[in-house]
Amino acid sequence: METKANYVLIGAFTIAVTVFGLLFALWAAKYASDRSWQDYAVVFTEPVTGLSEGSSVQYNGIAVGTVQSLQLAPDDPRQVVAQLRLDARAPVRTDTRARMSMTSLTGSPIIQLTGGSPDLPRLVDVSDREVPIILTEPSALQNIADTANRLVERLDDVLSEENVASISQTMANIERATGSLADSREDIQGLLASARSASQRLEQTLETTQRTVSNIDRELVQELPRLVARLDSTLAKFDSAADGADAILNENRAAISSFANDGLSQLGPTLSELRALVRDLRRISDRLEGNPARYLLGRDAPKEFEPE
Repeated sequence: METKANYVLIGAFTIAVTVFGLLFALWAAKYASDRSWQDYAVVFTEPVTGLSEGSSVQYNGIAVGTVQSLQLAPDDPRQVVAQLRLDARAPVRTDTRARMSMTSLTGSPIIQLTGGSPDLPRLVDVSDREVPIILTEPSALQNIADTANRLVERLDDVLSEENVASISQTMANIERATGSLADSREDIQGLLASARSASQRLEQTLETTQRTVSNIDRELVQELPRLVARLDSTLAKFDSAADGADAILNENRAAISSFANDGLSQLGPTLSELRALVRDLRRISDRLEGNPARYLLGRDAPKEFEPE
């Protein structure tokens, strides 16, 4: 009986130790799992076509986690919330941004994380949410899609019925203008020949003018010293004449003053007498011209005898 009791105690102790070991291993595994991963959320405002649970999450091209779940935002169905599980050592900082990306033309979409300045704090340390949210930026795929949509809208505006009709009319006008040019080819050739001839004559005229101007410039340069010398001589003569006139005025200043005071005062009566004399001479001239005999003899001229 004692032997059987010892076996029972040993078995119970062994089972208890084994269960305790299993529980400790499960706790340690759970603790290690919680400490080595960090959950984040990303809110996309664009379609996430092709992205699925389990898709890779890369940080500057290095895989750091996976997409755990995808769902529409409860308060705004235009937004898609992606739950990420990332390596806890991944340097997700406050300036880290998430965007959709393609690993290849035929590959499936992934989430690419970029940024992460070493001077900024980690997002998990400053976020007041249980699951920190990584901000997003437009992806290249979305930019291409938006650009393609704008191009299609502009093409629709350009290729409207009115624009197509205007383009057709313009092409018709161009065709008519081309036909008119073809019909007037000879006139155009004559016009071009005339323009070429006029251009040649103009070139010759310009050459002649240039030579003339060159000759004039050369002659002017040659004559310039003599002209300057003559100008200096003339100015010297003017200075001498001015000095002589000044000397004459100084020498005859008294006579000029006397003439201005006395002679000019007598000039007025003299002019009046001359004016009266001219009037008398004009009257005598008129009388002599009208009847010279009466004026000279004091009677009329004798009449000529006329026989009957």
